[in-house]
Formats: sequence, C-alpha cells, structure tokens
Amino acid sequence: MNYPRNRLRSSCSIINAWIATHLTCYRCVPVRLTRQRALIIAFLAFVLPGLAFPVTPGKESAPHHLSLDDAVAIAIEGHPGLAEMRSRAEAMAAIPSQAGALPDPMVSLNALNFPTDGFDRDQEAMTQLQIGIEQSLPFPGKLELKEQAAEFDAGAAASSVEETRLRLVYQVKQTWWQIFYLDRALEIVSRNQDLLRQFVQITQTRYKVGEGLQQEVLLAQVELSRLLDRQIALEGLRREQVARLNALLDRSAGTPVELSDQIDQELPLILPEAQLFALAEASRPSLAQKRQEVEAARSRRDYAKRNRYPDFKLGAAYGFRDGRNPDGSSRADLATIRLGMSLPLYAARKQDKAVDQRNSELLQNQYALQDEWGKVQAEISAAFADYRRAGEQVQLFRTGIIPQARQSVASMLSGYQVNKVDFLNLVQAQITLYNYETRYWKSFSEANQALARLGAAVSEEVVHE
Repeated sequence: MNYPRNRLRSSCSIINAWIATHLTCYRCVPVRLTRQRALIIAFLAFVLPGLAFPVTPGKESAPHHLSLDDAVAIAIEGHPGLAEMRSRAEAMAAIPSQAGALPDPMVSLNALNFPTDGFDRDQEAMTQLQIGIEQSLPFPGKLELKEQAAEFDAGAAASSVEETRLRLVYQVKQTWWQIFYLDRALEIVSRNQDLLRQFVQITQTRYKVGEGLQQEVLLAQVELSRLLDRQIALEGLRREQVARLNALLDRSAGTPVELSDQIDQELPLILPEAQLFALAEASRPSLAQKRQEVEAARSRRDYAKRNRYPDFKLGAAYGFRDGRNPDGSSRADLATIRLGMSLPLYAARKQDKAVDQRNSELLQNQYALQDEWGKVQAEISAAFADYRRAGEQVQLFRTGIIPQARQSVASMLSGYQVNKVDFLNLVQAQITLYNYETRYWKSFSEANQALARLGAAVSEEVVHE
C-alpha cells in the first residue's frame, strides 16, 4: 500500500524554508511574527511528518531480517520435539512386520531313556539321542489381525507427526506476528516520546514568557513518563516473545531477532466456513490419527474374538539309537511328530472378558474421534470469526478512523493558530492518532495470527480464495 509521503515531505520542506527565511531564533522574532506563531510553526514542523499513515520501518533497522517463511523453515528443520515425534513414528513403523510374523521355532537336543546304572547308549533299546524342532501356529487370521492393528498404530503415529508439525508452524507464526506487533508499537511509542519531549520544551518556553500555564508543563511530563512506562512494558513483552521464538527455532534464548520489514498489508479473502470444514475433514492429521486409532481398536476387538479359538503347536524329532536287536540287526532310528492344541477352558473369565474390554476400547476411540471433530470445527469457527473481526477492524482503521484522526489533528492545528484550541488538547489529539495506529497494527497482527490458526485447523497452507 502506498501512502502520501511525498506531499508531506513537500509541505515540511516549504515550512522549513519559511522558518529559515523568517525565523533565526526564538528571541529574535521579527515584529510581524509573534512568539506564539513561532511556537506554532516549530510545532508544525515537528508534527506534520508524523501525520502520515503508519508504515513499516526502513530496511536499515537490521542487517539480517528473519522472514516468516525462514522462521517456519528453521523450526521444521531443527525443532527437537518434532524430531522426537518423527523418531517415534519410525519406531512404530517397524512394528507391524514383527507382529505379523510367526513365533520363532524351537530346536531341541534330547538324550532319552539312558540307563542310570551305566549310561550306555546301546544297553537299552529305547535309549536314543534326539534332535527336534517345534513351531507354534496361531489360529488362522490371528497374525493378520495383530499386524493390521500395528499398521493402524503406525499410521496414527505418522499422523501425529504431521499434527505436531502443524502446531509448530502455527506457534512460530503466532509468535512472529506478536513480535511484529510489538516492534510497531515500540516505534509508535518512540514517536510519541519525541512528540512529548518537544511539547515539554514548548510549554516550558511559553510558561517562562508568561503565555502558558504550569499545569500544561506538568501534564506533558506525566504523559511522557507514562510513555516511558509503556516502553518498558513493551520491551519486556518483546524479550519474552523473542525467547519463545528462539526456543521454537532451537536457538539460544538470547539470540537477537530482527524481523523482515517486507510485509503485505492487504489481507486475503478466506474461503467460506463450510468449505473449510470440508477441507479439514479430509486432511486434518488429528482426525486421521483418531480414525487410525479407531481401526486399530477394531482390529484388536476382532483379534480378541478370534482368540476364542485354539492355537496349535507342531513339532518333529529324530532319535538316533545304537546297539543291536536280539536277532543281530542294527536298531532302527526313531522319528516323532507332535501336534498340540490349546484348550480355551476358561473362556468365560478370560477370552470373553477380553472381547468386552476391546469393545469398550473401540467405543472409547469412536467417541474420541467425534470429540476431536467437534474441537476441529470449534477451532475453525473461532479462527474464522477472529479473522473476520480483525480484518474488519483493519479496514475500519485504515479507511475510516485513522484518516479521520489525521483530519482532526490538522483541524486542531488550524484552530490553535487562532487561539481557539488548547495546546494540550492538540497534543492529546496527536497521541490519540498514534494510539489508533497502534490498534491498527494490533488488529493486523491478530488477523494474521487467526489466518495461521485457520491453516493449522484446516491442515492447508492456503485457506483463502
């Protein structure tokens, strides 16, 4: 947005030239120029440059600016909390293949039926050295259900990573815009302080020559002290926000932060609320996470039902025998095959209760999904309302209140020249203008924070038309 700075510079140049021509010092005022008018002109020369609409600071404020996009990129790349969630998701992704694999087989080496009187291998016909293998076999379908539940858990963990990323991006944007507002507020307070210092000088001079009142000097000094208190509070808030932003960027808390001054002050037109709901329902990671948890709970419920059926155990062994039979032939080796099966004799107290447990867990996760969807809708509605409110305030300040306040100050300046407006009221009008500028930047910052909150709630970087 362009502001009429050129006309103000031109006006100030004319005033400065006029002062250079007609006014050399306060006590050497020509006869045709009263001391009061000299004060007016000096005040005009000081105040007029401040009547412009608020603009962002110049690029010379810092050599290195942290843009919003850079802050987001740094946070995503190095934030330890996000890295922790990624590592957890990677660990969860390695579980399904483990859950779906058969139990490891058991290999055995046995010495059977050795006589205790001599431990001879060929003394008894049943003595043998045996090697065997045994494999547990869950009832068909059980392993698939366990693997399926683990896959859903892994999917939920992956969705939680994306949800954490969205939250991190929102926190970075929110903090960045908070610092942006505090910087604008500090600039406005600084301009107020310069104005009040000039006012104190003028009122003191008028009081000394008998044209002003002492209370004007005192009130100006009180107002200046209030601005100094405001500056201290704002600087304290900025330090807090800078420390928070540095923590989000995984940097030292004391790292200086200077924000970029290239800011587009035009707010976008966001999508309708119903369309935002549809986008969130389709892509919000927290909803995807809850859906995966529901499916995992359903798979565990089905596994509990299948657990009523028996598991099996299959084994085979081969026994080596020494010695000879009574007819002189060598003793034959022996082969063994075993098949075992579990008996769910306590199903009423064990398997059936497990099914009841898994049914309750499934209901719990279904209710959690409904609750999360309600929270997402509430987030979208609140952010949508905040954005509209802040956007309307920005437009009102930009096109209505601030231009009117500027006209009011200009009118008071004209009235003061003919002694129809009190000098203190004139300065109060200028301070009111600066306060409106502060509220403008606060509303602008809140609108962008609401836009960032909408992006996090919808899981879309672009939520505007």
